[in-house]
Amino acid sequence: MSTVTTQDPITLSQNWGKNVSFSDFKIGGKAVDFQDLMIEVSQNRAVTVEGEVTPLTTRIRTRNSELDKLGGLLAIFTKAQANFDSDDGGGAQTTISGIQSNQWEMLRQAYIMRGGDDPGATWNSSWANSKWSKSSVEGTIQSLKSMIDSRNNAAQADMSRLQSLVDRRDESYSTASTLMTSISDTRSNLIRNL
Repeated sequence: MSTVTTQDPITLSQNWGKNVSFSDFKIGGKAVDFQDLMIEVSQNRAVTVEGEVTPLTTRIRTRNSELDKLGGLLAIFTKAQANFDSDDGGGAQTTISGIQSNQWEMLRQAYIMRGGDDPGATWNSSWANSKWSKSSVEGTIQSLKSMIDSRNNAAQADMSRLQSLVDRRDESYSTASTLMTSISDTRSNLIRNL
């Protein structure tokens, strides 16, 4: 990105008429007029906004992947919940199966969120496929729903931010385009009037 500097007006006035072109601004060390400056500013603004869009879209994709994993886990635990009688006094247990290896971390977080100790290195398929009580399944379902809700809220905020950035980027390109059209029209009118 180019840097824009202003020339000292006193130096400009002292050099006026000594084969020096009058220009108030410099871009990358090159003297430019106001119209070139405005075009450069508009382009720089668009590039800056574009630089903010890329990491935001990456974060949105990551969150969507997490939501997919959480949704899959919620379906597995909801199916397991159906194995219990509604009047179960707490003695029955069920096996949870179908958990994919890419879902382990989400399940570990849900387990910790519902009050379980961090299983750490012992967290593996044999642990998850062990017997689960009705209260453990229901607690995990609530934790998974809570995790989904928090990620959905963050996703909504990110989508609003992304829309704002896209609008700003479009505005920058539109401003540059309008400015170039205006400059072209002004030059055409000057030539016509001469």
